[in-house]
Amino acid sequence: MTQRIIDGVLSALAGLVSVLLSWPYWRDFEYWPESHAMWWLYIAVGYVLAVYVFYTFLGSLRTLFLHDEQARPATGRDALAQEDRS
Repeated sequence: MTQRIIDGVLSALAGLVSVLLSWPYWRDFEYWPESHAMWWLYIAVGYVLAVYVFYTFLGSLRTLFLHDEQARPATGRDALAQEDRS
C-alpha cells in the first residue's frame, strides 16, 4: 500500500511538472483551442494522462527491477548461507 502511495505522489508531481512545462499562457493562446475553457480542459486532460503514464511507467520499472533481481546469482551472505547448508 505504501508503494502505491509513493508511486501516486511521484506521478502527481511529475504530471504537474509536465503541465507546467507545457503551460499555454506564455504562447498567448496562439494555438487551438482559443477559448480559456478549452485550454483548461486541455490542461486537465493532459495532467490526467501524464499521471497515468508516469504511474504505469513506475509500475513497469519496478517489475523490471524485480525480474532482474531474481535473475542474478546469489551473492554475499545469502551465498555463504547456501554453501554452509550444502
